[in-house]
Amino acid sequence: MPKIHVNGVELYYELHGPAEKPVLVLNNGIIMNAAGSWAFQTETLTRHYRLLLYDCRGQGQSEHPPIAYSMEQHADDLAALLTALGIESVHNAGISYGGEVVQAFVLKYPERVRSLILADTVSEVGSALRTIISSWLDAARNGDAEAFFNATIPWNFSAQFIAANPRLLKDARGRYDTLDYPAVVRLCECFLNVDFTARLGEIKAPTCILVGSLDLLKGPDYAAILKRHIPQAELHILPGAGHASCWERPQEFNSVILGFLAKNT
Repeated sequence: MPKIHVNGVELYYELHGPAEKPVLVLNNGIIMNAAGSWAFQTETLTRHYRLLLYDCRGQGQSEHPPIAYSMEQHADDLAALLTALGIESVHNAGISYGGEVVQAFVLKYPERVRSLILADTVSEVGSALRTIISSWLDAARNGDAEAFFNATIPWNFSAQFIAANPRLLKDARGRYDTLDYPAVVRLCECFLNVDFTARLGEIKAPTCILVGSLDLLKGPDYAAILKRHIPQAELHILPGAGHASCWERPQEFNSVILGFLAKNT
């Protein structure tokens, strides 16, 4: 799949589905990647939409510049990617870190957003969440894959999902050995600066908020903040799903997205 140099960085991207369909962007969670992390969504969503997957700077197969990252910079990268691909406006979706990128993007480029989908994401970082991410940073700064895995997995997946999917967790553990931990540090530090709540009222695009009922990291309380402040927002709580709701409840996740987009395309 291709890479392209935009806004001073090389980004990896994938396009799936019919070229004539409306474009839906899926923005990754912090340690997700375009090549595989949306496996439970790609086939279903591309029946109806042109799907753009990409790794933001510091992720996956995109370039990992050795400088600090910012959400505004991520938004600028995405805008430049869309321009380079000849895409004027999109339905913009993101989970976790990707949802924060989506918020930064719509606040800076509202004219390029047809609708928003915000899954298991936040507009601010509370003290408990900050403490959790600080523990991730400790492991990442040491480049300790085992410690980083142990620090993140209980927050990224529900206990039920972990118990029922030992093979998936084993595969995930192997991927942790391949992470670029200095880049992970920069991504985590970028996340800790998220502070959008006071500006959410500026968002005019139709917005769908999804959250797993068992998300312990960026759960229903954070989703309620988004719902309360975004004028045209609807909220869907996915029963029994943890933070990685697109993996834990993919059919329900996809159904909510398609239902929302059908009303706003």
